[in-house]
Amino acid sequence: MNSVEIRRRVKEVRRHCRDAGVDGLIVMGVENVRYVTGFTGHDSWALVLPRSVVLLTDSRYTEQAQGECVGCRIVQRKGGLSKEADAILAKTKGVSVVGVEDSCSVALLKGIRKALSVKVKPVSSVVEKVRVIKTADEVKLIRRAGRIAFDAMEWALEQLKPGMTELELAALYEYRLSAYEAKVGFETIVCFGANGSRNHHQPSKKKLKKNDTILLDFGANYAGYTSDTTRCFAFGKVTPYFRKVYETVAKSQKAAIEMIRAGVKLCDVDAAARAVIEQSEFPVYGHGTGHGLGMEVHEAPSVSGLDKKGQLQVGQVVTIEPGIYLPSKLGVRLEDDVLVTETGCEIVSRDKRFDIKTDIVPLLK
Repeated sequence: MNSVEIRRRVKEVRRHCRDAGVDGLIVMGVENVRYVTGFTGHDSWALVLPRSVVLLTDSRYTEQAQGECVGCRIVQRKGGLSKEADAILAKTKGVSVVGVEDSCSVALLKGIRKALSVKVKPVSSVVEKVRVIKTADEVKLIRRAGRIAFDAMEWALEQLKPGMTELELAALYEYRLSAYEAKVGFETIVCFGANGSRNHHQPSKKKLKKNDTILLDFGANYAGYTSDTTRCFAFGKVTPYFRKVYETVAKSQKAAIEMIRAGVKLCDVDAAARAVIEQSEFPVYGHGTGHGLGMEVHEAPSVSGLDKKGQLQVGQVVTIEPGIYLPSKLGVRLEDDVLVTETGCEIVSRDKRFDIKTDIVPLLK
């Protein structure tokens, strides 16, 4: 991890701490700890203090932390995390109120308040407000994760044949990721036929049949950053009905992506995608049109009609994933990862092997 980048991140976190009215922050989320220290382990906290950063870990991770952490002091705790944090905070000048990420459980917050001698204040999304804007290096990792996902899925689809189950195809894809020193970004979704109408279907023992439709929602996590893409195919023959559904979703996605640029309201991007489907004979999807993407598969912002004020910012990476779901028939969702740039946007997850066109339905034989 680049020490200059870590210092920049910590500086921004401290600025948001001041805005939240706290003198320091106890960082507990795994991704957030990694973001401010470079540490990739678990069961550890990072204390972002006015003039230092401290990683609290245990003997299982000490050696790992020494090799990964940048710009922070590593403390191997002997007791509980809260007790160790209190010992450090008691010796730190200028900390009378410490923030705690409000994503922690009520029970944990209660325990921290009991253990600490300083005032504890739950705060929301302090680190996440920094994470929402990606640097060029972060975008490169997301782009690389996308290429790996496509490579792995292409290999898995080469094994595709009638009689293969959804579970088997998912397993082949996830196995192949290891060849690229990557892992799954989230639970892979593989849907054959009518299962595609289930938005977050879990792969089953359903077998692939000739002339089935296929929906694949897949991602890779590479060096801590995740891709998230969805593609749909016809296996054997493209029916006119599937073609019409597919082309409608492709046009919906295209309309939303064309809206993306800094300053555009998130709800307007959402509306552009829905408008295309509303003008068709098919039902409009019930989920959001997209979400932020980075160290986690679901981050801020939410591309949704529920957010009437939020606007896109340069450096954000969002997914665009409209869909049409027809119970007992089929489902089509198309998803790409899109970077907001100074001049508009850039799709960072497109690959000619898995391209999306509004007038061509991908066919697998």
